[in-house]
Amino acid sequence: MDANNAPSLQDTAAYRAELARILMQRIPAPGTYETAIAPLHVIRCDAPSEPVHGMHRPALCLIVQGRKEIGLWDERYLYDPLNYLVVSVTLPVSGRVIEASPDAPYLCIRLDLDPAEIAQLIADAPPAGVPGEPTRGLFLDRIDAPLLETMLRLVRLLDTPRDIGMLAPLALRELYYRLLRSSEGRRLYEIALSNTQTHRVTRAIDWLNRHYAKPLRIEELARLANLSTSTLHHRFKAVTAMSPLQYQKQLRLQEARRLMINEGLDVSSACYRVGYESPSQFSREYSRQFGCPPSKDVNRMRHIA
Repeated sequence: MDANNAPSLQDTAAYRAELARILMQRIPAPGTYETAIAPLHVIRCDAPSEPVHGMHRPALCLIVQGRKEIGLWDERYLYDPLNYLVVSVTLPVSGRVIEASPDAPYLCIRLDLDPAEIAQLIADAPPAGVPGEPTRGLFLDRIDAPLLETMLRLVRLLDTPRDIGMLAPLALRELYYRLLRSSEGRRLYEIALSNTQTHRVTRAIDWLNRHYAKPLRIEELARLANLSTSTLHHRFKAVTAMSPLQYQKQLRLQEARRLMINEGLDVSSACYRVGYESPSQFSREYSRQFGCPPSKDVNRMRHIA
């Protein structure tokens, strides 16, 4: 081991240990919890989990203890306390905890990202290099001691609520700065400024999230994004790993599943609510996505709950 790196590695281990101690005190039971710092959420899981499907908003995710697998279309990402995950655009993903126990639970911090704050910081601290082509809107990077220490200072503020209003914005700004200065910081530049190709793709993503039940006309979506149809397909897939039509299908299926599980809709009602015209097509695509027909899947998920 390089002697120059040893203190940094020791510091990183100490910061993780303190973060784990703080989180164990604040979240005694499994679940996802909001905190007094608005963009900050903390998560605990005491056992490996079934895959959970959902729309992941832009966020920094930092595992303190345990391991997790994230699925994006046909891609898989494994991460642990040595790496952090950044989701830079809204993406339909699946996630499952693969390492957790009651004695050593999975502990994670999720910090929702604010593109406007990032854009404001870029003016003062531009990242090292900007990609010429849009890049995947989800990536892993190696964590380092300065970023972890900044996160620790932010989490410590939960124990002194009177300091949050003054000091949390400073810690958040420093976290954004460290992300921008990382080896993958240029990807955040892409989502934060309005004159980039990725930002144009983000317009299309936002429209699909608001209008997923409507018929998809690629020409209209391309016009909204101010791109040609061929360029939209190329850029959209570079960012999301899927085409606009595949992205819309993910949105529809996930929303239909939520409606059936959380709101008690029957299969046909959920099918039509999310924009399908054929219940048989809906059932086929649902089975491919979630591994079994809608009714069976909903009963299974309610039993697990």
